[in-house]
Amino acid sequence: MLQRMHLATGGDTANAVPVVQRDSRLDVCRALCLLMIFINHVPGQYFEYLTSKNFGFSDSAEAFVLISGLSAGVAYGRKFVLGNRLAISIRVWRRAFSLYIAHIMTSIITLAIFAGGALYFGRHDLVGEINILPIVQNTEQGLVAMVLLGHQLGYNNILSMYAVLFLMLPGMLWLRSKSALLLLILSGTLWLFAGIYQIAPVNFLDEGYWFLNPWSWQFLFVIGVVAMMHVREGGQLPRHPLLIGLAAGYVALSFCWVVFSWWSIDFSYGLPAVLTGFDKTFLSSPRLLHVLAIAYLFAVLPPLGALVRLRIDHPLVVIGRHSLPVFIFGTILAMVGQVFVFVTDKNAILGTVYVAAGIGLHFAYARYLDWLGSVSSGAAARA
Repeated sequence: MLQRMHLATGGDTANAVPVVQRDSRLDVCRALCLLMIFINHVPGQYFEYLTSKNFGFSDSAEAFVLISGLSAGVAYGRKFVLGNRLAISIRVWRRAFSLYIAHIMTSIITLAIFAGGALYFGRHDLVGEINILPIVQNTEQGLVAMVLLGHQLGYNNILSMYAVLFLMLPGMLWLRSKSALLLLILSGTLWLFAGIYQIAPVNFLDEGYWFLNPWSWQFLFVIGVVAMMHVREGGQLPRHPLLIGLAAGYVALSFCWVVFSWWSIDFSYGLPAVLTGFDKTFLSSPRLLHVLAIAYLFAVLPPLGALVRLRIDHPLVVIGRHSLPVFIFGTILAMVGQVFVFVTDKNAILGTVYVAAGIGLHFAYARYLDWLGSVSSGAAARA
């Protein structure tokens, strides 16, 4: 998943100038994740049965975080050098703050959408959905808790976890500069202890903790960062047939397990749930291994990699290139969709029509963002 280099020559290779061409594979995979997240966030319609969660242990959230780690390795990994570390850290923390603001903004808009639905349609039971009721019952405490990330609405919990990962990223990059193995060991140890002892950021208004625990999910993010930096520094992923066979076999086993509902099989043998369960909050190892196995197969098998290597102007590439604004847009659309499905008595056909329209709007919005960027670049060039 490297950015490819090609030579723009003027007939003399001695004067060739290296030109960086954006590799579209990460953008395509990111776009597919964004679309599946949108679909899964409008439950009760038929498109939901086509997303990856129905065919394996992991879903689009795991893929999105792994891709984010890979992208962070591209964007910041080789720039995090002596003399530039503070500047890069500030850039990363600014990104984390942007993610935090985006999380608060989408949460407030979600509250307004559900409150508006309750008022306009006379469906006051809407305030009992997606963990809104604690804020309604304890408004002052609820608003403070939401701003301090001590209360999360349902389907509005990815960006907060993602922001914490970016707060941790400079420390990850510093450890990686010392030893990639050390970073992986420390990250894996934190993942294991968080899973065994249920260590996670707590909620203020009710018992429990974050739905997506950053102390667990950071391990997947770190694996992405380390793998990408390893490849960009000239390393290669191992391509032994045994590893390929094990990865393919595990993906096939996961597919059968989910499709044929083998959930009654108990293979825990008294081990901690983080090692043998399927918990999403603490990213149990079956989920972690599943997304890593899929990513490995796409990375080492050229026919699979070719499936997601599309033209730079392909609609999926455009969506992936504008991931944060498209994610915010999709979240708002999904919250409107949830209210729509709720007030139509969970009519699956109407929900499916809404989701189809929402997917189309994703492509249109991403294209608009591309057009807006080109207009702004042209204006800047003329200035």
